[in-house]
Amino acid sequence: MPTDRDKLVVTVGCDSSVSYPSNPRGLAATRENASAIAEEYLRCVDAGAAVCHLHGVRRLESEIQEDGRKLSRLDVDGWREMTGAIRSRSDAIVQFGIAGARLEDRRPLFELAPDMMSVAFNAHDEHFQPDPDLPANCIYALHPLEELRAYATELAAAGITPEVEVFHSGAIWNLNRLREEGLLPGPVWATIFIDWEGGSWTPPTEGAILYMTGLLPSFARYSVSVMSPTEQWRLLSMVIGLGGHVRVGYEDNPYLSPGEVADSNARLVEKVVCLAHAHGREIASPDEARVIIGLAG
Repeated sequence: MPTDRDKLVVTVGCDSSVSYPSNPRGLAATRENASAIAEEYLRCVDAGAAVCHLHGVRRLESEIQEDGRKLSRLDVDGWREMTGAIRSRSDAIVQFGIAGARLEDRRPLFELAPDMMSVAFNAHDEHFQPDPDLPANCIYALHPLEELRAYATELAAAGITPEVEVFHSGAIWNLNRLREEGLLPGPVWATIFIDWEGGSWTPPTEGAILYMTGLLPSFARYSVSVMSPTEQWRLLSMVIGLGGHVRVGYEDNPYLSPGEVADSNARLVEKVVCLAHAHGREIASPDEARVIIGLAG
């Protein structure tokens, strides 16, 4: 008999302003758009998403800074507005993204009490250029063990669960190291990123999925994001069949099929729900997802 743990946790990320800036239906992550973006997330929850991966209001630095990093700067009030709008009408899990921001800039977000916060367990080296006629959006930063230890300690003190971002196998080494040090007790939720271009790239192949999921320790539960417009749905179907969980949305891939941009993020959620049902898996509600992820109890 299937159990609640067999149900599929669907995460959605709605912000394509950096990853797909020419997406005609994407909304810029500005204060003026905060309410409209929140509405987009709410439609996704109605369609079956249990986890809202928020980027809030931010801007990407235009060049590498004196500290050697090129990351996002955050508008905390914009994050507050977007988070409040989602929570006022939904019980969805709120996961704060933008692991590509400085820890000191993200600390004020702790006060907004997200359920989860993304932490990159490998260096950021991302290169977004889906339209060759537009300049690339790039993100650069090291995330050394000292920073990861600080995240683990401070998030635990704030009652926030880390979402471990895994772009390549080195992130799993860091995950295991922090576990050995007692800084990641309990179940760990990891997101594996496939075909996110740049120096942290992992290829969009079945072998890469099997390799990365096979490296995960037994205490880790996982979701997979695939950025490839041509391979996304085939590989996500594979992940669903393997018993893993998935992330979709304009940030990851705005295409329902190659060349066909979805008219909303909710349509992408609806497609993955159909895939899950074809595999015989039900969709986890936010409360069920809390148990599967390890947020409950």
